[in-house]
Amino acid sequence: MKNSNFYNRRAFLRTLSYGIGAAAIMPALDTFAFPASRKLGIALVGLGGYSSGQLAPALQSTAHCYLAGIVTGTPAKASSWSSQYKIPQKNIYNYENFDRIIDNPDIDIVYVVLPVALHKEFTIRAAKAGKHVICEKPMALNAADCVEMIAACKQANRMLSIGYRLHFEPHHIEVMRLGQKQIYGKLSSLEAANGFTWGGNKDSWRLKKALSGGGALMDMGIYAIQASRYTTGQEPLFVKAREEKTKPELFADVDETIYWELEFPEGFKTEGKSSYNNNWSYLKVEAAKGIFELSPSYGYGGISGKTSSGMMNLPNINQQAAQMDDFAQCILQKRATRVPGEEGLKDMKVIDAIYKSIASGKKEAIQI
Repeated sequence: MKNSNFYNRRAFLRTLSYGIGAAAIMPALDTFAFPASRKLGIALVGLGGYSSGQLAPALQSTAHCYLAGIVTGTPAKASSWSSQYKIPQKNIYNYENFDRIIDNPDIDIVYVVLPVALHKEFTIRAAKAGKHVICEKPMALNAADCVEMIAACKQANRMLSIGYRLHFEPHHIEVMRLGQKQIYGKLSSLEAANGFTWGGNKDSWRLKKALSGGGALMDMGIYAIQASRYTTGQEPLFVKAREEKTKPELFADVDETIYWELEFPEGFKTEGKSSYNNNWSYLKVEAAKGIFELSPSYGYGGISGKTSSGMMNLPNINQQAAQMDDFAQCILQKRATRVPGEEGLKDMKVIDAIYKSIASGKKEAIQI
């Protein structure tokens, strides 16, 4: 486990050369240069399942950043996390005194891991407090909120990155290479699906539209949208979508299952679907001279890929450690992140159009 699933940095850096370039224009970085040997401090805002199960453990394996602080509204969590991770009291905040983080030199990066409805507020507050920001996906409730978040970070001269861990995962980096460079020729079809059968808390914030912005599409479908975009290396122009709901009593406020078709330049179309009532996790691509696919595709581990030439034989890595280490290096080395706020904005434009298409029953243009 230690040798195969936690990334080997030399091998990983070689694999990174396949990745797509950053889409954002970098801010002027002169004001946040750090010694290259320094580890940057990250504060996790929100100590739910993703922070406790993935991010905090990953930060024990990072080379360029570390868990420096926490922000929580639950005193019991503050106490247990402080004890477990040796976090000093001066680096523990709640949502009311969060803005005092401006005076804390231990914290360089704030990672917003809250319900989606709070992403905009705490991203903007963190930037105004002089901290660089990682915002978990989906970036915000809608594209308009994303625009405000990007503007606030640029105005504060802070970097903004979105928690797209799969941009640092070897199988998905290879898919980017195979698709964008057309290794097997021109793409002829692409299917991407992500979902699971909901068995969690019926009172979860994810089932409340005011907090989540939507259901399976926002939570799971965004991975399939991403896969279509970074496999083709293009941005979709139109979308046609429909919704299916078999458990209206459980998913009264949010979507259960959504099917969509994205139309790209030159008429190429991809199929996508997301669900809280189906166990899906795959990306399947056919091209003129062969195929390539990932199945399972979007989990924290266990990703498997194959092509017409055989199995990909790539390692499963600690995706969150790779993601956070890369962002820390972007700050330290004054280079752009490959997953800037603009990347999150592009996904939200697609999601906005999908919901619009469901409501209208028609093909809708995606805002450019």
